[in-house]
Amino acid sequence: MIEPKVSDLARLIERFTGLDGIHPTDVTGLTLFRSSTRSELVASLYEPSLCLIAQGSKEVHLADEVHRYDPAHFLLVSVDLPVAGCVTVASPEEPYLALRLSLDPGVVGELVADGANTDAQAAPARGLAVSPMEPPLLDAVTRLVGLLDDPRHVPPLAPLVLREITYRLLTGPQGNRLRQIVAVGAPAQRIARAIRWLMDHFAKPLRVEALARQVRMSPSAFHHHFKTVTALSPLQYQKRLRLQEARRLMLGDGLDAAAAAYRVGYESPSQFSREYRRLYGAPPRADVDAVRSQSTART
Repeated sequence: MIEPKVSDLARLIERFTGLDGIHPTDVTGLTLFRSSTRSELVASLYEPSLCLIAQGSKEVHLADEVHRYDPAHFLLVSVDLPVAGCVTVASPEEPYLALRLSLDPGVVGELVADGANTDAQAAPARGLAVSPMEPPLLDAVTRLVGLLDDPRHVPPLAPLVLREITYRLLTGPQGNRLRQIVAVGAPAQRIARAIRWLMDHFAKPLRVEALARQVRMSPSAFHHHFKTVTALSPLQYQKRLRLQEARRLMLGDGLDAAAAAYRVGYESPSQFSREYRRLYGAPPRADVDAVRSQSTART
């Protein structure tokens, strides 16, 4: 039975948030979320993380896939993925309460080296999955959030609980997704290296064959395994990164569409506008104006 523990976690998140929004915490990598209303789809980049809901529900869209989760399920992300998410169940009486916990690849690697079995030749799995919540994992997460009651306990105890949470994930039904990412020579580990390169160089021209050679894979195997892990081709992945960063630059830094397009690697403003509209449903200026209007209305 997970219901009592879920209720405990919901009360903790409610106490440490209070207001709608995104709430960083004193625990490194732990972020709390609260929303009293449903939301529209919002594009974002998910890093390797555990995402857990204590109240409400959410959808995460990866390419053409829709992944739904709620307090009875958790979302595990094993590689950086450009996604879009929306809160689907929330109300002022019962707000959406959730958390995201970043996973440290170093800790994953240490635990795998300490004995978790990994098949280095196994075919890679999708880098995002929803699984039923397990009581030991929920208990560990609740204890981690509970440390926020007394910040003095965070430095000595949070690393221990984070290690336990990572262990629970590695030994759970989705553990192979994490193990493959750190298994030297595994196709998924090579794809993870390629993803990291794309994250760092998305504004540069992409030659898929050169990137495949860099991670020591044939172009055909690279393309196949990349799409298995991310649900996107390498070029589609790069395009999502570029468009999301351009949107951030326009919203956060006040750049106009042409300047943002150039900054993220587009040479043609018209191509940028076409691809932006396909992803966000409106031309750059109209989309940015709409987002700003919605933010103003909420405040």
